[in-house]
Amino acid sequence: MSANAPTRVRLAEAAVSERAAHLRMPFRFGVATLREARQAVLTVRIEAADGRSAHGIAAECLLPKWFDKNPELSNDDNVEQLRTSLAVALELYGALGADTPFGLSAAVYGAQQARCAALGLNPLVASYGPALVDRAILDALGRMLGLSFAAMIRGNLAGITVTSGLTPDLDGFDLPRFLAHLQPTDTIGVRHTVGLVDPLTAADPREGPPDGLPQTLEEVVKTYGCRYYKLKAGGDMAADLDRLTRIAGVLDATAGEYRATLDGNEQYSDVDGIVELWRRMAETPALARLCASILYIEQPISRTVALERQVGLLAAEKPVMIDESDATLDAFPRAISLGYNGVSSKTCKGFYKSILNAARIARRNAELGESRFFLSAEDLCTWAGISTQQDLALVALLGLTHVERNGHHYLDGMSFAPDAEQDAFVKAHPDLYARTPGKPARLLISGGMLAIGSLDCPGFAVGVPPAGIDQTKP
Repeated sequence: MSANAPTRVRLAEAAVSERAAHLRMPFRFGVATLREARQAVLTVRIEAADGRSAHGIAAECLLPKWFDKNPELSNDDNVEQLRTSLAVALELYGALGADTPFGLSAAVYGAQQARCAALGLNPLVASYGPALVDRAILDALGRMLGLSFAAMIRGNLAGITVTSGLTPDLDGFDLPRFLAHLQPTDTIGVRHTVGLVDPLTAADPREGPPDGLPQTLEEVVKTYGCRYYKLKAGGDMAADLDRLTRIAGVLDATAGEYRATLDGNEQYSDVDGIVELWRRMAETPALARLCASILYIEQPISRTVALERQVGLLAAEKPVMIDESDATLDAFPRAISLGYNGVSSKTCKGFYKSILNAARIARRNAELGESRFFLSAEDLCTWAGISTQQDLALVALLGLTHVERNGHHYLDGMSFAPDAEQDAFVKAHPDLYARTPGKPARLLISGGMLAIGSLDCPGFAVGVPPAGIDQTKP
């Protein structure tokens, strides 16, 4: 076996725990308003054929009302759906013999989707379980080999392949060459999320505590110096125009040369509604600069019809991308055929999917000779520590220059973790976190940027061993 050959491993053990946290201020996206959240923490042990063994870890928010927005389901129902997806995945992975990390993922893909469908779980929910398992397995492999996430992916030690059964549109593409040319960066810009109920100015009512962190958009601009913003639309034309106008007033006056993205949150049933919103925005003088700043429009149409209807009318105005509709490995090629230009990267949907979508984009843009298609980096309330770091390592390796970040705004740093764990993360990642006496470890944002060089450590971007991370279930 060559030094660069993928290592075949099997999932030997797995343990799931959960953390709970109260948000420092409410986060409203779409029709949901979140005030508390839970996070699943998965620890695994893998074994190689030569007897070597290692532990790995991954974590992800158990976020209600995003994976499944059925109004008949409660938040607790949604969380239970995600627990079930993870349980199904662990059963399927545990039944496999040794294979490459990607081979394990590919082997369970069809069965995971089918088993979850039989349980009434949609494809996006079904993707949650494998997304966690794949990250934990690769983290363990990196710790076993003493290699970072970037080194493993660039050398394709995960064994990522193009298969006619899963990615037929990539047949003939030189995937190893694509991976080898990826270049990780040690900084990345923060795209700050402006939630639908976030206060914008000092005149607005606020619910957050006096913890010294910014609450209003004005305070965010002043404190973090962000140059990128993600703006939410709620589906009510008049309300959206009013709020966007107020946001523009703040950004135009204080944020310098800013860029923004517009998140439709599936609030429109067809393309006509979101086209009308965009045209109304373009006709509003107070929104002229904001409209010019918009990079793309994210998932404005409900997933129930988003991959059935053309979006060319909207794409002619601004590039359009899918997010919630990116539930299966074939979703992005289907979206392209309907006029979409982009797709989101979220580790909760699977990091192999992000890598394969990046390969699709590279291939199509090279064939066209222009950068028509794109990958974006979006957040799902990633918590400081494991979840945020693994997401940052992925999108930085894929060449993205800014990433939506919202976990640091709605959660007070690592307040959910014991002091010893917080101190361990600050020590391992001093470029990413800082801690002052009496305060939790918090993300360091300077000039709108994050320094992430310390994520180039053995494993999947987590410099703290799994044994140093609290595994108790509250």
